[in-house]
Amino acid sequence: MENKFKIGNRNIGKNFPPVVIAEIGINHNGSLELAIHLAENAIKCGAEIIKHQTHIADCEMSYEAKKIKPGNSNLNIFSIIQNSQLSFDDEFKLAKFIKQKKRIFISSPFSREAVDRLEEMRVPAYKIGSGECNNYPLIEYISKKKKPVILSTGMNDIRSIKKSVNIFRKYKIPYALLHCTNIYPTPNHLVRLNCLTELKNKFNDAVIGISDHTETIYSCLGAVSLGASIIEKHFVDTKKRKGPDISCSMDNSELKEMIRGSKLIFASLKGSKKAIKEEKKTIKFAFASVASTENIKKGEKFTTDNIFTKRPGSGDFTVKDYKNIIGKYASKNIKKNYQLKKKDIS
Repeated sequence: MENKFKIGNRNIGKNFPPVVIAEIGINHNGSLELAIHLAENAIKCGAEIIKHQTHIADCEMSYEAKKIKPGNSNLNIFSIIQNSQLSFDDEFKLAKFIKQKKRIFISSPFSREAVDRLEEMRVPAYKIGSGECNNYPLIEYISKKKKPVILSTGMNDIRSIKKSVNIFRKYKIPYALLHCTNIYPTPNHLVRLNCLTELKNKFNDAVIGISDHTETIYSCLGAVSLGASIIEKHFVDTKKRKGPDISCSMDNSELKEMIRGSKLIFASLKGSKKAIKEEKKTIKFAFASVASTENIKKGEKFTTDNIFTKRPGSGDFTVKDYKNIIGKYASKNIKKNYQLKKKDIS
């Protein structure tokens, strides 16, 4: 298996520009109208992939969830999801709108029923959230659909991630691993971008990326410099809206800047440490040649007092020749501040 794959017509992997996934998630608060509005804004900003969350509260949670409040809301998690889920018809309309705009619709399922719904909608790939990273029965159910999978790995270690990866390998499906910290919002000192390198080293057949929950886009751009091929972040048109994920969402201007920045950083990554042909014009004036620092008479010995290295680098003798010239003699009178020529040395 190679660490690259396609979602729709979009190539994803280390040799391709990073793809930015704009996650609407539940920022629509259960409103189809707002969901379409957010998708339209993301598309206008340049997003290629729009991601949703396919929630069916009764299928993904037991009623004990009504007793648990997440850290970013005063409501219990069951109520949050129940109030934010779209019906099948509404989600189908959202997906259809995105496809009509020639963009890619994917979603995160949180239950078998959600997977079945997305199969009816013919999604080209699946995104699995961090909470389901160790939900191996659900991961196997998704893997049987034989489509590329993007897996967030927040709250999990290498051992638990490997069990999921082994399922992907069993079904021979291409996959991506996204480093993630599941705190909303995530403080910068807990992002741990070095985990991208750890994931890359441990799973060499995986595409690597980040799912970010900080309040800015800087961690995402930093991840690109470490080889992230996928950047996922919650999206909202304006941060004045209300909702549990707004604080860790990017807005219109940030999405535009992240798309632009990720492309520029990717273009800046490749190459080896050596002079390139495009630098030749600069080399001519920026490098140094051996030149006289005093008037030198014919027959006079070259010393560190009367010659040294000076710009430009267009002379007969470069800096590597300097020490070899010391102790030799001038074959003619040489004026101060001129490059030494081969004919000047006897």
